[in-house]
Amino acid sequence: TLFRSDRAAGSPHSTMASSEEDGPAEEQPRRKTLGPLATAWLTLYNIAMTAGWLVLAIAMVRYYMQTGTHKGLYHSLQKTLKFFQTFAMLELAHCAIGIVHTSVLVTAVQVSSRIFMVWFITNSIRQIQNEESVLLFLVVWTITEITRYSFYTFNLLNHLPYFIKWARYNLFIILYPVGVVGELMTIYAALPYVHRTSMYSLRLPNKYNVSFDYYYFLLIVMCSYIPLFPQLYFHMLRQRRKVLHGEVIVEKED
Repeated sequence: TLFRSDRAAGSPHSTMASSEEDGPAEEQPRRKTLGPLATAWLTLYNIAMTAGWLVLAIAMVRYYMQTGTHKGLYHSLQKTLKFFQTFAMLELAHCAIGIVHTSVLVTAVQVSSRIFMVWFITNSIRQIQNEESVLLFLVVWTITEITRYSFYTFNLLNHLPYFIKWARYNLFIILYPVGVVGELMTIYAALPYVHRTSMYSLRLPNKYNVSFDYYYFLLIVMCSYIPLFPQLYFHMLRQRRKVLHGEVIVEKED
């Protein structure tokens, strides 16, 4: 999955972010046992991630206002995007050491899927960086992550404004499907280049006696959206009903 789902803590990112979106392991820390240092670290982490994605959002708006086109946008943002998306790997450590109550495996899948989209699709195949689909998932990721990380930040501070909670559990209704379309269209656009160049593929014969075809791997990834997206999307809909109806939310991975 390539967008972040609503991981129990602090993600259709699929994440699946995206993404989405949706989220990671900072939302439901173990409040009964979480010490002041852990709370401080998680708060700083989420503030930093919120600020990082805000920087990306401002840069996107400024670029478009200055150029009037999305072409070249990814190239201008890629260093910041790769830094903050890769920085999210810290969420694995949060789960592993127990300061966040979420499955390490689930978190690993969701974080690595975003990293895969950034490093092994758009970064590796420059010919697709100006595709409208790249702009589509970038916009969705940015809105999703700003909302998500600000939600975790205020939640950790025990001062969660209603409009942030509302945005967290309403915007995904539109953003998740749109983000998935953007990701799928981007992978689809990459297929001809991957097929022509055999990038990341391993052909027989070789000393390892193993073959791998990246082209068919991408086709499998695209097909994986069919069973995974509905599960994550309906999971978020269930969480939305719980939260916005005033019930206590208990995040669980289906």
